[in-house]
Amino acid sequence: MTTPNRHPTAIEIHKASRTLDIAFDDGSAFTLPLELLRVYSPSAEVRGHGPGQETLQTGKREVNLAGLEQVGNYAVRPVFSDGHDTGIYTWEHLYWLGANQEALWEDYLRQLEAAGFTRESGRDAPMIAAGGGGCAH
Repeated sequence: MTTPNRHPTAIEIHKASRTLDIAFDDGSAFTLPLELLRVYSPSAEVRGHGPGQETLQTGKREVNLAGLEQVGNYAVRPVFSDGHDTGIYTWEHLYWLGANQEALWEDYLRQLEAAGFTRESGRDAPMIAAGGGGCAH
């Protein structure tokens, strides 16, 4: 996930289409669905604290942004409509999401199927609370 020295030149939120447009100084530009941003949040709540501790995100099809806060000169912190606000999205992470979104989306849909959902039903299914020992941040 190394993308040194790439910085955004423009970021625009489209609430109606639930997408985020981001352009980078190397000429790359991506339209990222907010659902993809939410399910691939870099937060410990989603990723866990190590391999195998990830929490599958369900029911995020209609997620939107309530806000987007800049974090220094290296990242943004989205505030999602479902209350999730702990992910710090570095420019590197956003670039990686954009450059790999087709493969990431397919992987997400496979994860939903492996969890017993159809590719569509998991996108609308309520989140199942994590069992004991879950991370609160």
